[in-house]
Amino acid sequence: MNFSQSRPLATLLLSAVLLMLAANAGHGQAQPSAEGPFNAGASGNPYGRWENGPPSDPSFFPIAVWLQAPKNAARFKAAGINIYVGLWKGPTEQQLGELQAAGMPVICHQNEVGLQHKDDRTIIGWMHGDEPDNAQSLGAGRGYGPPIKPERIVGDYQRVKAADPSRPVLLNLGQGVAHDNYIGRGVRRGHLEDYPEYIKGCDIVSFDIYPVVHRKDYIAGKLWYVPKGVDRLRQWSGDRKVVWNCIECTRISNVKVKPTPYQVRAEVWMSLIHGSMGLVYFVHQFKPKFIEAALLADPEMLDAVTAINQQIHDLAPVLNSPSVRDVVTVSSSAAETPIDIMVKQHEGATYIFAVAMREGPTRGTFQIKGLPGKAEAEVIGENRRLDVTEGRFGDEFKGYQVHLYKMGLGR
Repeated sequence: MNFSQSRPLATLLLSAVLLMLAANAGHGQAQPSAEGPFNAGASGNPYGRWENGPPSDPSFFPIAVWLQAPKNAARFKAAGINIYVGLWKGPTEQQLGELQAAGMPVICHQNEVGLQHKDDRTIIGWMHGDEPDNAQSLGAGRGYGPPIKPERIVGDYQRVKAADPSRPVLLNLGQGVAHDNYIGRGVRRGHLEDYPEYIKGCDIVSFDIYPVVHRKDYIAGKLWYVPKGVDRLRQWSGDRKVVWNCIECTRISNVKVKPTPYQVRAEVWMSLIHGSMGLVYFVHQFKPKFIEAALLADPEMLDAVTAINQQIHDLAPVLNSPSVRDVVTVSSSAAETPIDIMVKQHEGATYIFAVAMREGPTRGTFQIKGLPGKAEAEVIGENRRLDVTEGRFGDEFKGYQVHLYKMGLGR
């Protein structure tokens, strides 16, 4: 952004602060664990270690859709989706052909057809079966057995990597990652010690919990369960795995409630601020009737998700850049509504991504160290600017509201 011509001293001072920020590359303030090779504070895009994995260009940020028919790939691509995760009873030759024609890469199971396409750049990763940490069905009317043991997941991972080490392996875990008492884990309910062992069997670890449509009152509407799971995956992996997570955007099986665009945006940015490096939208609806691509059948949500995705793609080089620590702090006027932040420095600009972590309103006061005088902060996407005095500025937050700030000398 351009500063006022009447503020040349502030401009020079801000230039010095930006250099200081670059020298303090590290974590965003909301991130819980020590710096590792694949966390949000790591420099650059993390996918370059896999020859046939996701693009390693800093402008690439993974935004996926879960288990969708390839015939809809072009429509999802127009909405900002750049990866398919999972193929029903696939991959098949027809599925891969349709995805290749649409220019849509996929992470899929490593079956015989998949291995025949090891030289096909349409496949950018392999995956385990979904949610092995949950109790496993024994078949119709036969109930459920225990979860798949972590050692089996590790063994399967080693087998997949032996067949093709050039692609990462994705493991998606269930809501037990964030929901300690989840009954769906059966005999392993509450055994959080399983999760670090599961994570040994993958390169990319993801999980899903859908708080808006959740059936339990103590979770329903509490969006912060999503970043709670992201934090845990980062902690359990020691920041040595790439962490993704799933996002709800349909009613799924809740006939009374479905997410709003506001809630989806909050879940997305909570995830990113807490260090998620990839998003997977769950777009099925099961009740009151089954719609596989329910997002595509909901114009309001589709427009909102498209806009969210476009903003992420626009900011991808920023999200893939090093985070900075110990430079920006934020305080909340309402103790019951903390504000979490991620701070980035990219091409001469400083970005502060912020979200209110609870339902109630609050006012956030931000302090940037070592920034005397006056400056301005652009609020990205909101057509407004805030005065910054002696490195301090304030802003109002509704419950779960996201604000994205930029301070810099360019653009």
